[in-house]
Amino acid sequence: MELRRGGVGSQAAVRRMDGDSRDGGGGGKDAGSEDYENLPTSASVSTHMTAGALAGILEHSVMYPVDSVKTRMQSLNPDPKARYTSIYGALKKIMRTEGFWRPLRGINVMIMGAGPAHAMYFACYENMKRTLNDVFHHQGNSHLANGIAGSMATLLHDAVMNPAEVVKQRLQMYNSQHRSALSCIGAVWRTEGLGAFYRSYTTQLTMNIPFQSIHFITYEFLQEQVNPRRDYNPQSHIISGGLAGALAAAATTPLDVCKTLLNTQENVALSLANVSGRLSGMANAFRTVYQLNGLAGYFKGIQARVVYQMPSTAISWSVYEFFKYFLTKHQLENRTLY
Repeated sequence: MELRRGGVGSQAAVRRMDGDSRDGGGGGKDAGSEDYENLPTSASVSTHMTAGALAGILEHSVMYPVDSVKTRMQSLNPDPKARYTSIYGALKKIMRTEGFWRPLRGINVMIMGAGPAHAMYFACYENMKRTLNDVFHHQGNSHLANGIAGSMATLLHDAVMNPAEVVKQRLQMYNSQHRSALSCIGAVWRTEGLGAFYRSYTTQLTMNIPFQSIHFITYEFLQEQVNPRRDYNPQSHIISGGLAGALAAAATTPLDVCKTLLNTQENVALSLANVSGRLSGMANAFRTVYQLNGLAGYFKGIQARVVYQMPSTAISWSVYEFFKYFLTKHQLENRTLY
């Protein structure tokens, strides 16, 4: 965090997180008044991690029922009782036939994974972005730097989230044999071994690296258009985050379908494809999807995926930017007292 020396007693003496320092008196604001938008050039690592963890937990909690529907819609050979034509219809049917709380099964393991995963994700992204921008662009914003930073952050994020994804998706499937996260973890460990929790890791990375590259590049580009001063602006974070998430989600849906198949090891679908044992590897997953459903199979659940990701990324960015602003402002105020 960068602060100006000497008598820093107001928000006007603070720098923004993502841009150059403001003109001290050109904005026509009283130097003693609080400026809602002013932020330091860089927040601390602990601030990025705390804000990221809170954003991840809230994002996944709010959107979890839609995520449950997406997982089922991506099933290659769903049970006749689990065929859905819309997200609303699916949620209504699941709650009516399987219980009101059924769409939330597995949310506990997702929250446990999302907190630390997003903490590392945002902290890594922010620090890599700042470092690479200095290397590639010297001043301002480099889309190449944003894409690389997003890719590097994904490596850490997915290392934590992949086991949680495996457990979560098995709990979400129709007629799942698992009734709790602990029973699912125990059963997978006993029958398939530790490797089962990372069977889809390479596929997850193959999906998430392009997803996050598109996501971060689009978000930073849209911020340049709607929020060129890079102030803390909730509306701009929601709009940019939502549109970036929707575009990235649509573009990477085929990879998400393959990831879901590897995570769930859908027995009926694998039997129809004459796959014996466990399916592994992205290439095998791609062949199986095409064998069972053709090209259309790669886009199963695309509507649910976009509907899930658009508000998810909007929530994630708006919550993250808010807590980054709030925590940094709080730290600054504590420092100025001394």
